[in-house]
Amino acid sequence: MVQVYFIGAGPGDVGLLTIKARRIIEKANVVIYADSLVNPDVCSFAGKDARIYKSAGLTLQQTTGIIADAVKGGKTVARLQSGDPSIYGAIAEQMALLDEMGIEYEVVPGVSSLFAAAALLKIELTVPELSQTVIITRMEGRTPVPASENLRSLASHGATIALFLSASLAKEAVAALIEGGYKSNTPAAIVYKAGWPDSKVIRTTIKELEEQLSSNRIDKQALILIGKALDKGRINSRSKLYNADFKHEYRK
Repeated sequence: MVQVYFIGAGPGDVGLLTIKARRIIEKANVVIYADSLVNPDVCSFAGKDARIYKSAGLTLQQTTGIIADAVKGGKTVARLQSGDPSIYGAIAEQMALLDEMGIEYEVVPGVSSLFAAAALLKIELTVPELSQTVIITRMEGRTPVPASENLRSLASHGATIALFLSASLAKEAVAALIEGGYKSNTPAAIVYKAGWPDSKVIRTTIKELEEQLSSNRIDKQALILIGKALDKGRINSRSKLYNADFKHEYRK
């Protein structure tokens, strides 16, 4: 029987929590949430007797220890991760330790900050004949990036790029993007704390990216988007799906 749930708590807006996630939180005896990123209001759905732990100050071993102790006591654990846990959720190492202990778990997807950002910008990330690929990546900082996945190499595709965890490395990012083939006037956007009450959306270009981050004092909790799909004024192509001349099995 599953007692542990890794839950995508969404980007900040409590209304974007899934129904399944809420139901699990409501029945959980133990709730562990990433307090540096997850809106604490999500924990308000927990029962009055639930034990709630903040994980920002805990080590991997401490967090897993809390989970293991709860499971031994027959309790249900809701481990809340920001956005969707599959994208920079740091759950792989947590799951590996639970595997070693023989503890079953389930992953509940959530709304990624990437999709919350696209919604705020009112854009489609994949525009026919303009950009059909979205690259989700990050700059190399204290955590290394595989050499074959450096930003300069990825930029050569000219796709829509979603740059996570990189607001403090804007100078390096801009250089890599231009060296990789993007023009300096390529549309870009900065979305700070997507889904939170104090979120901020800044439309800019690659060449102005560093200045905009600096002048707005943003060096974390921001997603950077780059690509032609961000320029709504240049989008003239249309999906064939709704084209009157395009026949398919649902429309003869």
